[in-house]
Amino acid sequence: MTETIFGSENEHWVCPSDRQLALRAKLCTGWSIHTFRSERQRKAQTLEKRELDLIMSVIHRAEQLEILEQHRIGRLVERLENMRRSAVGNGLSQCLLCGEVFGLLSSSSVLCLDCCMKVCTKCGIETAGSQKRAQWLCKICTTLGTLDFSLLYDQENNALHCTINKAKGLKPMDHNGLSDPYVKLHLLPGASKANKLRTKTLRNTLNPVWSETLTYYGITDEDMVRKTLRISVCDEDKFRHNEFIGETRIPLKKLKPNQTKNFSNCLEKHIFEQIERVNDSERGRIMISLKYSSQKCGLVVGIIRCAHLAAMDANGFSDPYVKTYLKPDENKKSKHKTAVKKKTLNPEFNEEFFYEIKYADLSKKTLEVTVWDYDIGKSNDFIGGLSLGINANGERLKHWFDCLKNKDKKIERWHTLTNELPGSGYND
Repeated sequence: MTETIFGSENEHWVCPSDRQLALRAKLCTGWSIHTFRSERQRKAQTLEKRELDLIMSVIHRAEQLEILEQHRIGRLVERLENMRRSAVGNGLSQCLLCGEVFGLLSSSSVLCLDCCMKVCTKCGIETAGSQKRAQWLCKICTTLGTLDFSLLYDQENNALHCTINKAKGLKPMDHNGLSDPYVKLHLLPGASKANKLRTKTLRNTLNPVWSETLTYYGITDEDMVRKTLRISVCDEDKFRHNEFIGETRIPLKKLKPNQTKNFSNCLEKHIFEQIERVNDSERGRIMISLKYSSQKCGLVVGIIRCAHLAAMDANGFSDPYVKTYLKPDENKKSKHKTAVKKKTLNPEFNEEFFYEIKYADLSKKTLEVTVWDYDIGKSNDFIGGLSLGINANGERLKHWFDCLKNKDKKIERWHTLTNELPGSGYND
């Protein structure tokens, strides 16, 4: 988009490009730029070579520290494997690790809280209990294993790709000394079935290799600042509850857009944190495409997919579908509805609806989009909605304007659903 210049030669005002508008919106500044001021500010804020060199040295030092940490973790895992192989005791009358016999005249024993095997005080580690009473873990149980994975934030497509590569040295959870591990992901705060992803389960192994990529859609720059990814490794049991092995957490603000970052983290026990209140008005997200077709003389509305919808049914899921209206709608003929997607909080629709309308009349119209949960035998539940049009604001207004000024071009955007029903006169 070219910039339009207004004013005299001495005082130019510029209508900025779309990219400048997005940047200035984040900085809470105005809709136009006074050119001589912006140029003066730009020169005043330019970093000197010495400052740039200092910043680069800090980044380089941080990268070196991360490499050293990965080497340290590798040495710990190797040490743990050697410890497991050299365990010589029975864990009852002898120390599980060193084989020392317990008795009145010899070493005293302590019971490992996790594996319930006895070890001597030299081979155990004392931890603080919940009731201010000492609890012990053997040196094997204090290390739960390591997990190798990588994360990539695709900023253009609002997607977070999580590739789970492999785990090493997992804690045995079954009687055969092995585990049936799988990995599950949650976004915090607000962990729920709507943002839960999981890998397949691998049987009878302590060193599983998944090489599986799980993707979150509808991730915004704001999410990357305030959200944390929790990665949990669990053991699947057919006849009992699945057992937790360990977890690791990654604040998403550590990631750089469009750059893959690799991790090799030691698993930890459950990490308890203060529960952060989630915005109750946020009911999920929807991806919508708009295109005005000059050939067909009408508006093409695409309902592509939803993400992280609110659960409306007792099973923790919903049966969502989407309705659209183009208002004002005097003849009440503008209603369109997608198919119902069963038992999901992340449905994919890929449906398009056509509204025959003159281009000049679009500026007087409002597109209302609502998401519903289908129920048999009772009223359907409203999940969330939004309005796009001249009276909208923020990204919704910008989406509408982008459609108006780019004929025959499909414009896709993610939008947040709220619990306010657009056009309260329309019920399902």
